Amino acid sequence: MESINRTAIELVDEALDFAGELDVVGYELENGATVVDFGIDAAGGVEAGLLLAEIQTAGLANLRTRMGEVAGAPRQYVELSTDHPAVALLCSQKAGWELEFESGYEGLGSGPARALVGQEAEFERVGYYDSSEFATLAVESTALPTEEVAEHVADLAEVDAEGVFLPAYATGSTAGSVATAARAAELAVFRLLELGYEPTDVLHASGSAPMAPVTRDEDLAMGRTNDALAYGGEVHLQVARDDDRFDQIVSTAREEYGTPFVEVFEDADWDFYEIDERVFAPAKVTVDVVDGPVYTVGETDEDLLAESFDYR
Repeated sequence: MESINRTAIELVDEALDFAGELDVVGYELENGATVVDFGIDAAGGVEAGLLLAEIQTAGLANLRTRMGEVAGAPRQYVELSTDHPAVALLCSQKAGWELEFESGYEGLGSGPARALVGQEAEFERVGYYDSSEFATLAVESTALPTEEVAEHVADLAEVDAEGVFLPAYATGSTAGSVATAARAAELAVFRLLELGYEPTDVLHASGSAPMAPVTRDEDLAMGRTNDALAYGGEVHLQVARDDDRFDQIVSTAREEYGTPFVEVFEDADWDFYEIDERVFAPAKVTVDVVDGPVYTVGETDEDLLAESFDYR
């Protein structure tokens, strides 16, 4: 497989080439690193969000939108499909890089640069590590990345600062809502990993979830986008091996099921890392075992989504 950071750079270049059409803004920091604003100060629309999700999955997934309904009301959904779920979702898309600096800057990193560092458990389980002169880390934050952030990424990824590319977005932006809705399949595959299932036995993953309404209230955005996944996210997995734990990969398996995420976050004082990772799961999953049975577990809750989305 080609370096996922190299394939991601081609998508970053596309964003820069069509910045005007996408309503994104790219610029170079003093140390030579490149920032692409998808939704912090920039407007960044739905197409920008789809491209952002492609960058986060290093070009190994197909993304599109479709029209659906939530509680009888028309709603846009985001769909993702990949034949490389272990690498695309666990080794790239997963938001596993915490960014916290003494200067006060905070963010959450996802994307293929994580595979250059390879410190998270999933890299050993998947058996994938990347090597590249480029590092692409998508930064979810309310503030644009600084030279300090770029130097940190360059140091850990062992690349020059000029080779660092930082797509950036706020959770509550349009691009952020799209990119988060694209994570339904990733959550299911990560839950399997946490349960001890071999990630390379997941052969294909497809997922969909509704786009949460856009808001610049980041607390509200965190609640809505996670509700969209936990109560509206649907996933289909094709796997190589049967297991008796598939019922544990959905949000209905957790004690907090039925509680809006705003309340979950409030109980944890809005500290993402204080929350049990098991709460981050899609609503409903079909697991298709090759030469075996087909399981469907979980359920969606459109009434809760309607309340979370403030439907009137």
